[in-house]
Amino acid sequence: MNTYMAKAQEIERKWYVVDANGMVLGRLASQVANILRGKHKPIYTPHVDTGDHVIIINASKVILTGKKLDQKYYYRHTGHPGGLKEVKYRHLMSTKPEFAVEKAIVGMLPKGPLGRQMAKKLRVYAGAEHEHAAQQPEVLELIK
Repeated sequence: MNTYMAKAQEIERKWYVVDANGMVLGRLASQVANILRGKHKPIYTPHVDTGDHVIIINASKVILTGKKLDQKYYYRHTGHPGGLKEVKYRHLMSTKPEFAVEKAIVGMLPKGPLGRQMAKKLRVYAGAEHEHAAQQPEVLELIK
């Protein structure tokens, strides 16, 4: 018996819409990362991008449990000495909620060229509207 290895040309990709209203950020991110990687498919191959496209709507209504809104920080560095910048998640969620959700999901993908290829299949919108109706996405219910 031979092990099946998926080939990039043979993969059929679906489009899914996920409503993030009332979902916990970490649970949402881990489940969406599995869909982007393709781990929900029987043809999953670790070195091939077998995942599907995911559209996330209502990213501004994602919740963080506990005191994470005030105690969790997003860090970045400008590249200059003393250039470490930090932003509380409360401020980040009020200004750029789609960035916070995208950052959480991309952080759960593999690092390197394959992970960047998987991250390109993610679209995040703060509101309930998206512009991908032509792709006829299916609604995907995730575990809350």
